Amino acid sequence: MNAITNDNLPWTRAEFEEKLREKGKGYHIYHPFHVMMYEGKLTKEQLQCWVANRFYYQIAIPMKDAAILSNCPDVEVRKQWIVRITDHDGVEGTVGGIEAWIQLGAAVGLTRKQVTSLEMVSPGVKFAVDAYVNFARQRPWQESVCSSLTELFAPHIHQQRISSWPTMYPWIKEEGLSYFKKRLKEARRDVEQGLSVTLDYFSTSREMQLKALDILQFKLNVLWVIADSIMLACTDIKTEGRDYLRQPVINFD
Repeated sequence: MNAITNDNLPWTRAEFEEKLREKGKGYHIYHPFHVMMYEGKLTKEQLQCWVANRFYYQIAIPMKDAAILSNCPDVEVRKQWIVRITDHDGVEGTVGGIEAWIQLGAAVGLTRKQVTSLEMVSPGVKFAVDAYVNFARQRPWQESVCSSLTELFAPHIHQQRISSWPTMYPWIKEEGLSYFKKRLKEARRDVEQGLSVTLDYFSTSREMQLKALDILQFKLNVLWVIADSIMLACTDIKTEGRDYLRQPVINFD
């Protein structure tokens, strides 16, 4: 019989939460594209490219959450989780996250059609986002909840944009920041539920805790690939005389 050592005992709840939070070191706030955004080094066209591409992620969020609900037999969890769908889709008399993102598009100079038609969305962004939605549809609901824990790190990036954009990009209309202000409150509330489910479900063994860390890493990878794809879509690449992409070059020197 294998001896039980400290290396295979489950971490305490506090230790496990700390391990999850440490994953924030790989959050896409550290991606070169987002660093450039924060430093005010993106052009108007590059910011428009980002807004148009990220809209595909925004419209997928309620589909991801609906998939979690469809797999979850726990009525109490569903009662709390369903709010995430109305947060993004909106309800009568309120602006949801999807509409707020369209308003962000208008604030950076895009028309509603340019945003909602998805005509500017790159294949890489579509592939990464679709992979995330499919994960939520196919995996146990607790694993999908765990994957949502990138929300742990989201308030910082929302606050960063609220604080820096008026100075770095004064041409962006103020009302365009409403999405980030809205998500500041919602993300903190969402984290409380998602973290509670994850800590309860995955704390039964070290193996399960490691699995949770892998799931969170998968979601971090999805966000990083989205940023990679958007950065590529905002860059002019010429191969054998052919222009593959149309947007201005980003200088990452």
